[in-house]
Amino acid sequence: QVQLVESGGGLVQPGGSLRLSCVASGSFFNIYTMGWYRQAPGKRRELVAAISRGGLANFADSVKGRFTISRDGAENTVYLQMNYLKPEDTAVYYCTADIETIARIRIDVWGQGTQVTVSS
Repeated sequence: QVQLVESGGGLVQPGGSLRLSCVASGSFFNIYTMGWYRQAPGKRRELVAAISRGGLANFADSVKGRFTISRDGAENTVYLQMNYLKPEDTAVYYCTADIETIARIRIDVWGQGTQVTVSS
């Protein structure tokens, strides 16, 4: 069974920074694209950033220039560095990964989410 565990959320003032981490644990054959989504109250879940196994990244327009995404393949970890945070970045942030199981089946796995609140 594969699990994703997020950490690093919290309360930060506007203009501040946070770094989210997500670690994949369990037995699997490969991890492909990893990414972060977020969902604010009353809004749909949206893609924030994603990074391929080869390191290619894409970002939502709303976070370009402020957020960066990186991954450590050896540690099965993906990071989201969030700078110049705005109140509208407030949301629950979810980690996701495209994983190939031991049975060689591709599945999407989601973490439980971590709350990010940007407020003075």
